Amino acid sequence: MGLVRDDGRHDPFWALTITAAVLLLRALNRLQEHTHTPAAPPAEQILAQRLARGEIDEDEYKRRLAVLHGHPQNAP
Repeated sequence: MGLVRDDGRHDPFWALTITAAVLLLRALNRLQEHTHTPAAPPAEQILAQRLARGEIDEDEYKRRLAVLHGHPQNAP
């Protein structure tokens, strides 16, 4: 079973097999792209959201933000 028949024509079996394999691989690759877990929001964004919801006050926000930036402040 070669790519070309004895009479010089191409064998459609191999063309269909190769095409099906390529389409299958492309479909599987697309499935993997869509299964990635979205990245978690940055810590600063979470901190800002907590401030906006009233879970922490402005002083706590500033203290924690300073820690995130590597500048810890002394506790009052």
